[in-house]
This record gives sequence, C-alpha cells and structure tokens, in this order.
Amino acid sequence: MELLALALLLAAPAPADAPASLRKSMPPGIVLGAALNRDTIEGKDAVSGAIVAKHFDTVTSENILKWALVHPEPNRYDFGPADAYVELGRKYNHKVIGHTLVWHNQTPKWLFEDKDGKRVDRDTLLARMREHIRTVVGRYRGRVNGWDVCNEVIAEDGTMRKSPWFEIAGEDYIAEAFKAAQEADPEAELYYNDYNLYKPAKRAAAIALVKKLREQGLRVDALGEQGHWQLATPTAAEIQAIFDDIAAAGIPVVITELDVDVLPRDPAMAGADLANRFDRTDANDPYRDGLPAEKQAELAKRYADVFALFVKNKANLRRVTFWGVTDGRSWLNNFPVRGRVNHPLLWDRAGKEKPAFSAVAAALNAKP
Repeated sequence: MELLALALLLAAPAPADAPASLRKSMPPGIVLGAALNRDTIEGKDAVSGAIVAKHFDTVTSENILKWALVHPEPNRYDFGPADAYVELGRKYNHKVIGHTLVWHNQTPKWLFEDKDGKRVDRDTLLARMREHIRTVVGRYRGRVNGWDVCNEVIAEDGTMRKSPWFEIAGEDYIAEAFKAAQEADPEAELYYNDYNLYKPAKRAAAIALVKKLREQGLRVDALGEQGHWQLATPTAAEIQAIFDDIAAAGIPVVITELDVDVLPRDPAMAGADLANRFDRTDANDPYRDGLPAEKQAELAKRYADVFALFVKNKANLRRVTFWGVTDGRSWLNNFPVRGRVNHPLLWDRAGKEKPAFSAVAAALNAKP
C-alpha cells in the first residue's frame, strides 16, 4: 500500500459497518492479543485495561511468570502477581498465555550454582528445572491455555545458544522442559519461541529443533516468531519466508511479541538480545516530543503491510500478540537504549488510537 493511498484511506470516515474491535476483524482461527505488565494486571493502568478488554481475545504475561519474578529463591515462589494475571484473563474470557518457563535471561543465579557458588551438575540443574515447571504449570493447570516453554535457545548463526542451560545440561534440557510441561498440563498448548527467524540459518535451526522434539514424541503446538521488527527490516519477502518454511514443515506459526521500533538503530543494535545495551544520544532518540506525521504514516504503512501478510498466511497462523498495549508502557523505551521515547504500538501514550490502528483495521477488512 503506497503512502499516498494509505493517507487517503486513513482520512476517510470509518464505514458504517466497521467492527467495534480489532479482534472481531481477525480471520477465523486467529486470536489477537497483547502482553500485560503489572500495572495493567493490578488495575493501575485502566486505559490499557479497557483497550485489552475491547480489542483482544488473548493475553500474555510480559514479565511476572519469568523465573526471576515467580521463583526468586530456591524455596520461595511469589505467585501473587501471576494469580492476579490469570484471574484477569479469565475475567475477560481471554485465552491466557504463560511466558516463559526456560530462558537464559531474567533467571536467578542460584539456579545454576551450588551453596559454594560453583556451577551445579547436569542432574541437579534438570531436577530444579523439572520442579519449577511442575510447580508453575501445575498451579495453573486448566487455567493457562498455552506456555512458551523454551525461549531463545538458538544463536543468530543457527547454533545452540551457549547459555548456562546448554553449558551445564547440553541440548537435552530443551526436550526435558517440554516433557515436564506436557506432563504438568496435558491440555495446555506448548510453544517454542524465538526472534529474528527471518534469518535463514536461525529459522532452519528452529524448524529442525521443533521437528526433532516432535520425533521424540513431544508435543510442540506452534513455533513462535517474536516479531520485534523495524520500519524497513525485515522486508516483506523475509517475513513471508518465515511463513513459507514453517508451513512447509507442517508447523503452525504464532507471532508472539509484535512491535515496530521507529527509532534509529545502528547495526550493532540489531536483534532482541537483552545483553545489548547502548547510550542515549539526541541522534538515536529524535522523537521525544512526539512522532511526526510523516513517521506516523510510515508506521501505519508498515503495520498495514505486516497485517496484509498475516491475512495472506491465515491458513498457518494461529495467534498475533502485540508486546504491550500503549507506547508509554513499551519495553522499547528502554531497549536497546534506556530512557528513549519510542512509539512502536497502535495506541499512543494517552491510549489514543494512532494512524497505525486504522491501518491495521483497514488491512484486516480489505476485500480479497
């Protein structure tokens, strides 16, 4: 969709039969969701809460079910925020997703160490992992509909990420995690989740991993591409390749953490690795006073093109989840540069619909 045509479309009045919410415009079989932070879960961000209730039919826990928050000490779990999250999802009658059981970030050091601070052995680590998964997944059995079981285990070149998990337990920890999750709740959907699957080597490795797990008799219900994208990258052709290759492998796709970074990034900032941090400058934080109209149009076009691809690939797509609700709550305000003012979502800091919202609605309601 060209920028001029898009601008004319967004300037036109909404059709009389325009849907009341985005979720009602999604193709059949695809749910639309958002990641919730603690303020939204606890009702402190009523603006985001109202948006979630109206426009989405699935929610994901942004942080509160990550290991460091829910299981911060060896013999202590903190289920209060997670309980509130699950109950909020049930109140909305939304599909509830748990994020994430096994990850190399936001995981406490004690998991990998003995009482003397030395690395534990393989059996100890796997036993701790199984106990964690049994406890967390078991607590929400029948109430959490799906789990990101393992998150980001593959490096950018397609090799296994050299995390403490891998260095201590080898690749087997992944299969053991899926096995434990499947046993803890046989009805919950189980996902492998990663980013930058537009890169051929990484995509091939993720597909091979899921196929290997399935060949071992384990259930992997979908492969998640996070979708932390920018205005120009990845290209539409690169995104289409994600769908083509995963569909050819007979694996459903879920888009798990969608947003569009509008701020400048040098090549070193590519990806979504939390270990990469950079200093704020005026050059890499140019929109502190708001997103200019021309950038709003670029963002709207990007979202229109992305959702047109989602509609095109609806046969193999099961879910699209935005990573956040309003711009002011987005993690991209602090990644990869802390303190920037980013504008990556469909609602601005006041919870007002942006041109990108209208562009998504138009893409979803476009006549074939």
